[in-house]
Amino acid sequence: MNKDNRITDKIPDMQNLRKKFPVLNQCVYANTASAGLLSEDLMEWRQGHDLDFLIGGSEMKNKGFAHMPEIKKTVGRFFNCKPENVALVPNFSLGFNLLLEGLPKDKKVLLVNKDYPSVNWPFETRNFERDYVDADEHMEENIHTKVKNGNFDVLALSLVQWVNGVRIDLEFLKNLKKEFPNLIIIADGTQFCGMEPFDFENSGIDILGASAYKWMLAGYGNGFYLVKEAVMDQFELRGIGNGSVDNDASKRNSITFCKYMEPGHLDSLNFGSLEFAVTFLDEIGQENVQAQLQKLSQHALQAFSELDLLEPAVVKRKQHSTIFSVKGDEQLFQKLTNENVVASLRGDGIRLSFHFYNTVEEIDVVATLLKRWTSTS
Repeated sequence: MNKDNRITDKIPDMQNLRKKFPVLNQCVYANTASAGLLSEDLMEWRQGHDLDFLIGGSEMKNKGFAHMPEIKKTVGRFFNCKPENVALVPNFSLGFNLLLEGLPKDKKVLLVNKDYPSVNWPFETRNFERDYVDADEHMEENIHTKVKNGNFDVLALSLVQWVNGVRIDLEFLKNLKKEFPNLIIIADGTQFCGMEPFDFENSGIDILGASAYKWMLAGYGNGFYLVKEAVMDQFELRGIGNGSVDNDASKRNSITFCKYMEPGHLDSLNFGSLEFAVTFLDEIGQENVQAQLQKLSQHALQAFSELDLLEPAVVKRKQHSTIFSVKGDEQLFQKLTNENVVASLRGDGIRLSFHFYNTVEEIDVVATLLKRWTSTS
């Protein structure tokens, strides 16, 4: 694969980073929870990749297939997971359905109300016995109570809720796993991965899946699963194909857990983009991203709560992400759109989400507009 365009220059500050995302010159982009932005650097790499394919044909693609183990190493290093325990998938949802096909149907599952459909629906359509908790200020306490009293086998949830940005306490999950070691904890990290440093091996999570087109800024068509060896024997995966054996039929009887989640070919453009994005985030430094997001989160939380635009459950929680659902209807959403604020209508409100390329000044712009319109409505 063409590595000539890998990032080599160190980025001194977040202001310089903004220059890599031309969309930011056109609008206040408060919509990473819907789609992370494409950087100029990644676009150039993708152009180089397709030029290589144009002139190299199948030879170039075969090199791309051979490079997939290196991409797993890159992802594994970023999240502290063994490369052989990394599965590359086109998106979280496809991977999750492959995973649940191998989970015995007698398992009792605890879910979060109004979680992302791709988390809850696959359990519901397979008729697993299940119960739910709300994503409110008592979420962790209620999960603990249910697990303690309910004989649950699986806890499945998004680390950050897609509509209102409520995030689970990771230390709570770690302690929960210690107290209930037989509980399988499965997490959707799509609205979390790329926000801060994350050590998978030392977390309480047994299986973490994510699409990488949001906070990881990897473009569409790529995602991954990280799996702890201790829970692999709880599944009997059935997804299989030529990709599971890397075109070598002699491996038919020695397929590893993660290769059952890779039944088809893995595209060098999409997963090369994932590798590029991980390298990009690594060079920025996840601790730097985390510091910027904490600053933005605190600023937005104060601004929007002063306007009484947030639900009480969000305001009362100790820690919050940079995803906010503010009170507002389609008319208010259209006003924001007309002022070049890019957001999403989600649930009963307007979802605003801020990444490291956003600024406190942009949050102030949005808050000023909301104050003007909500105070006169």
